[in-house]
Amino acid sequence: MPIQKPTPLALALAAAFALNTQTARAEDDAPIAVPNPPLQQGQTKVVADNIDGETDVVLHAKGNVVATRDDQKLESDWLDYYQAKSLAKAGDRFRLTRGGDVITGTTLDYNVNDYTGTGMNPVFTMAKQSPAAAKPQAATAPVSAASGGPKPVTMRGDGSQIDFQGQNQYRVYGSRMTTCDPGDDAWYLHAGSTDLDYNSGVGVARNAWMQFYGVPILYSPWIDFPLNSNRKSGFLTPTFKTGTAGTEFSLPYYWNIAPNYDATITPHINTKHGNMLAGEFRYLQPNYSGTIYTEQLPNDKVTNTARNAWSVNHSQNLGHGLTFGLSYNSVSDRTYFSDFGDQVAIASNVNLNQEATLSYGMGWSGGSGNATLRVQHYQNLTLNPVPTDIPYARMPQLTFNASQSLPAGFSANLMTDLTRFDHPSLQTGDRFVAYPSVSWNFDRSWGFIRPKLGVNFTEYNLNAFPNQQQGTRTRTLPIFSTDAGLYFDRDTEFMGKDHLMTLEPRLFYVNIPNKYQDDLPNFDTTVNDLNFAQLFTENRFSGYDRINGANQVTTALTSRFIDQTNGLERLRLAIGKRFYLSDDITQNVNQPSSDLLLSAAGDLTRSWRFDSSYQYNQQLGTTERYNVQLRYSPEAGKVASVRWRYGRYEQLDNSATYGPLRQVDVAAQWPIARRWYAIGRYNYSLITRKPIEQLAGFEYNDGCWSARLFSQRFVTDPQTTKNSLFFQLELRGLGALGSGGVQDTLRLAIPGYTKTNEQ
Repeated sequence: MPIQKPTPLALALAAAFALNTQTARAEDDAPIAVPNPPLQQGQTKVVADNIDGETDVVLHAKGNVVATRDDQKLESDWLDYYQAKSLAKAGDRFRLTRGGDVITGTTLDYNVNDYTGTGMNPVFTMAKQSPAAAKPQAATAPVSAASGGPKPVTMRGDGSQIDFQGQNQYRVYGSRMTTCDPGDDAWYLHAGSTDLDYNSGVGVARNAWMQFYGVPILYSPWIDFPLNSNRKSGFLTPTFKTGTAGTEFSLPYYWNIAPNYDATITPHINTKHGNMLAGEFRYLQPNYSGTIYTEQLPNDKVTNTARNAWSVNHSQNLGHGLTFGLSYNSVSDRTYFSDFGDQVAIASNVNLNQEATLSYGMGWSGGSGNATLRVQHYQNLTLNPVPTDIPYARMPQLTFNASQSLPAGFSANLMTDLTRFDHPSLQTGDRFVAYPSVSWNFDRSWGFIRPKLGVNFTEYNLNAFPNQQQGTRTRTLPIFSTDAGLYFDRDTEFMGKDHLMTLEPRLFYVNIPNKYQDDLPNFDTTVNDLNFAQLFTENRFSGYDRINGANQVTTALTSRFIDQTNGLERLRLAIGKRFYLSDDITQNVNQPSSDLLLSAAGDLTRSWRFDSSYQYNQQLGTTERYNVQLRYSPEAGKVASVRWRYGRYEQLDNSATYGPLRQVDVAAQWPIARRWYAIGRYNYSLITRKPIEQLAGFEYNDGCWSARLFSQRFVTDPQTTKNSLFFQLELRGLGALGSGGVQDTLRLAIPGYTKTNEQ
């Protein structure tokens, strides 16, 4: 569950007021100002229609009284100051100003020495501080400070009485607060009493309830909140959601255990599945940090079983170059994320990683190295999996990588990998890989050349398995590659403006002898998709079980148009192709060249963004895939995009099946009336003639509050869809009430989405 920061209610009552011992008597009812010379730090100036009294006893001021001291200003109808007691009394009205904070009331009884006293019928307006990050910045923690943060807002309100309980400490009775502009009473936070302690940065409201257009929407007998950027224990924003997984209410409690420890405990009440308890503990120390998260459902009313999820992440510096890492993720059953996860969780959590690593980094003159010991296993969540759906476990894996700089731009490199592969139903064994190489790096402003020569040695020790060879197998392959490029540029005019036009040709040559490898196992190797990045790699395969034969040249040409006024890349054009000078028996490739790749993208104007890629199979005379996206965003809160995806034979979304892909994707966030915005996405498959994802709803931004209501329906697998209904009410300066994860959902669905109340 996403973690939110406890919302601060900033109330800075600037009530420290002092008079120095200088007094004066009014003569002939003339206004008197004491002192007349420019004020020094700590001195007080009093102006009134009438001033009298006795020095060092009491000062009486009447009629348009104005007392100023430093950045404080007190205005009242009358003022009595008892110098022996350091006591100031003011009425029949008073107005206390400090900086941008203003408090008015009927009477004020105030001790200027110990900052104690009472003000009656206060009405206040003050500036609120911008919130900062609420939680420790652990390396594995999901929370980080927002860059810049929300803009400061103004908090205003009133009460029946204010007690001054010391410097920067106040108690407000019968308080009513809002961040709406004067004249706008859309919402108020009411409290029987509110303690505001700016020394500790903690506020506490008792018998608190929220009023929205006169309707109570939330009550709590006790709420505490931070008054500054300090972290503070307390309840976080409750969340509401409904859909296929049932209607759910959750109320997180944030526990600020220590400056470097915190926890969030979240009970969930779900009408369909039952009651769930989630908890997250985070820790941060100089040498280690981590997160422990769990969800526990003791009895699912649907399955009549206990269900749970665990996620543990830990990283530690053991000193002397030694580090330790742990990543453990587990769920109770294969349908856990289908029942409780969102669209991202369902798509990304097919194989849950469970691994521990121990690494040792070393360095020496002109070189460095790293050794890593890893134990890795996966929990596979595929329904009705076949053996090949389950990844091999590494039990264990030992790697060592090193690099040494040599004279004249040369460097020597070494990569080694020793892994024992384990599997419940496939052949197991050990694999050792050693890949030493020497490279030369020649870089200049006009171009570069980077030749590399190495030898890949692989040895397998295979265990007995039915219908499979066992024993030792080896493979030795020399590998030579050269990467070279040039850079040309000139000034030109593009779209009526001065631009820098570049021309960047690039060549990449690889030579690897062909070697029969079908007698070798395949523990962790897959074929990478063809794209611009893959064109400039030695091996088409990931992993080490297969190494393609290669006598091939990659040619590519890129041209950019860079706006010289702001540095924006207005247009980037690229074309690339790989030419095979000999056949590759590992892939049964006997064609003269690879598919042709093209791409075009750029910020055509400040409002228009264009992205596209195209892959053409010249051997078949057909298009393999292409992707075109056009986005229009003239200003924040106005964005519309359309995307077209085509694939001749692709892996279909959220499934293990392959087939043709034809999808059109339209998304938008757009104002439709004053303060009203429409939000939506429609992703449609022309093959199945069914929508893949649908999202539709509205946003309303009133200034001091905003609301979002939308529904989402998406495909989890070819036979299953999931529905969700989201509602969020956000009060300026107080945070959001409603569905958790709303912003992440909208940003994922609508490229360029922005919160309307942050514009």
